[in-house]
Amino acid sequence: MQTFTEQFDVVVVGAGHAGCEAAMAAARMGLKTALCTLNVDLIAQMSCNPAIGGIAKGHLVREVDALGGIMGEITDAVGIQFRLLNTSRGPAVWSPRAQCDKQAYRLKMREVLESQANLKIKQAEVADLILEENRKEDIPLPEFSATGQVGTADLGSPVEPISLVGSTRSSAARTVRGVKLRDGRTIGARTVIITTGTFLNGLIHCGEQQYPAGRSGEPAAVLLGESLKKLGLRGCRLKTGTPPRLDGRTIDWTRFQKQPGDADPTPFSFRTRRVAHHDSQAPCYIAWTTPETHKIIRENVHRSPMYSGQIQSTGPRYCPSIEDKIVKFPTKIMHQLFLEPEGLNTHEIYVNGMSTSLPVEVQLAILKSIPGLETAEMLRPGYAIEYDAIDPTELERTLETKQIAGLFLAGQINGTSGYEEAACQGLMAGINASLQVKNEPPLILDRSEAYTAILIDDLISKGTNEPYRMFTSRAEFRLHLRIDNADRRLTPHGRRIGLISDEAWRDYLAKQQRLEEMQKLLTATKLTPTLLSVVMNARSKRLAVQQNSPAEPVAGALDDDGAAVKDLAITSSAQTDADFSSAVGQSLAQLLKRPEIKIEDLVPALNELAPDFFSSECPENEGPQVHRSAILTALQRNELKSAETEIKYEGYLQQQQRAIERLKKAEQRAIPDWFEYDAVSGLSREMQEKLIKIRPRTLGHAARIPGVTPAAVSLVNVYIEIQAKRRNQAFSL
Repeated sequence: MQTFTEQFDVVVVGAGHAGCEAAMAAARMGLKTALCTLNVDLIAQMSCNPAIGGIAKGHLVREVDALGGIMGEITDAVGIQFRLLNTSRGPAVWSPRAQCDKQAYRLKMREVLESQANLKIKQAEVADLILEENRKEDIPLPEFSATGQVGTADLGSPVEPISLVGSTRSSAARTVRGVKLRDGRTIGARTVIITTGTFLNGLIHCGEQQYPAGRSGEPAAVLLGESLKKLGLRGCRLKTGTPPRLDGRTIDWTRFQKQPGDADPTPFSFRTRRVAHHDSQAPCYIAWTTPETHKIIRENVHRSPMYSGQIQSTGPRYCPSIEDKIVKFPTKIMHQLFLEPEGLNTHEIYVNGMSTSLPVEVQLAILKSIPGLETAEMLRPGYAIEYDAIDPTELERTLETKQIAGLFLAGQINGTSGYEEAACQGLMAGINASLQVKNEPPLILDRSEAYTAILIDDLISKGTNEPYRMFTSRAEFRLHLRIDNADRRLTPHGRRIGLISDEAWRDYLAKQQRLEEMQKLLTATKLTPTLLSVVMNARSKRLAVQQNSPAEPVAGALDDDGAAVKDLAITSSAQTDADFSSAVGQSLAQLLKRPEIKIEDLVPALNELAPDFFSSECPENEGPQVHRSAILTALQRNELKSAETEIKYEGYLQQQQRAIERLKKAEQRAIPDWFEYDAVSGLSREMQEKLIKIRPRTLGHAARIPGVTPAAVSLVNVYIEIQAKRRNQAFSL
């Protein structure tokens, strides 16, 4: 037996955004947890832009919070500018974004981690994994029932489904038992979660220069990187980058368009009443490249490692470098840049939109070609970084590796980009690693429940040859997966596994009751001439305010895949004088379904009809609010908008619900571990290879693998029962 220096239930390797969520989840679920990091002072370091959220990314943060994660609460505590994006479009793509204080974020995260019971933080370099070979007789075979119709290709057939929940994998030949540190110590663990970000064999490029690093100024994880290569897991090499940082005191701010935050910020966390810096938000500024900028880049693009051949790996398609933009969009005469503060106690400015790996002198020339930055001083140059990742098709939906039991991967090691994508993976890995230790069924979300599930399903089904970024366009049911109902979708799961406190659960139930009562009120209340007059007056005031408030551009305010966000957005004809006299006698809900009417128009009427809703206690130091018809808190406004969405989009939501039920039928048909794809007559060699590589768990999962046809899925459906009968007959002999 291996003798360990220390023993834990869960060991998390890496303290980035994935590692912090994983460690907190495990510790809060009552397990003895260790979090290993190369530098305790850089826990949750925001390596690139100190911003959280954005389109689809904000959805992920809301889901992390709804399940009981901490990214949203930390952001609310240290955010210095908050904006709710895409509010002029459909509610499916509304998403919060916050500029954070970079230093405060990691300090607050460390404070939260250090105060958590069951969690120990260790500054140590993990050099290797400790594995144990599994004996075949120790691996239980999964049970399988094949009752019902045999031989049907209908995915909705009455064949008894096999539940994925709690199933035992039989394919893992090895089990992780702990980790070995560089100094020779060994730490025993029942599960290990690796969340190493860009540190695995990281290599930084800046012009012709290149040097090993995990981040600028920090060592790469070379020993662990080499150890993982020996495990037999398929790997890949990816690339990402970062822009230069400037000294704000050397910038001519009068040359740029100012971009303030929202007057009443929308918090990320459902448990936050009001964000910490609601009355002291820092502005961002909008800049533009010039023809001179483009000329400098074109003349020096051969010195970019991406174009010189120095970098062979693939970078993020949807976060291109400035040189990529110039080369790929030669007809565009200007590109937008955003100057964003890195904190309240620093002059450092992040140049959003100017990621680059060009030589330092070229970066300086580019900056000086932009009006307002002629005298700007560069504090840190931009650079590109290559790093090792694992092919995510090596993973189960729990984020456990198929080949090694008890080993979970989360974050950029799985081929994703972004803090938010990492955080949701870290949370799910932490939850499932902990549930495995407790010998409880895993938490597996499906695509109709969360963007988190879509991200994981895309990774394990399709893999990725470039850093994966979440978009709202990746969701089949994005009107159903909104930011306002993330708690309704996921908080019951968080409560069941022990991540939602009693107080948070009471608040959740109270909110759902308020929403239900508001929807009932809107449905039951009939319009009278007097009530209609009140509504029309409020509408007129709203339109007058809109005409005097032109929209401002926002970083990432459109769907980030470049597609126009038309998704079920009701086109507003509010500028026209519509005849509403026919609405008398209709319910407020029927009136609200008209595209010209918004929930804000009903607030004065609702104030009289439901005074308890508007007299709820406000954020600290403001006391109760009574009869405020014109001013709403962010919480009240967002709850009303949620009720409006449910009523205004009722038909679309019902249509999506029917599609969700059809999807769930396919997901209920599990494919056993022992299923032999190469024994399926009529299945092409190409299909066999794809299915053997991925080993999908359900027919729905199989259908989403690129290149797998509906006919192939039907064949698998038929042969599941044929092979099951043969197997049962063999066992009975």
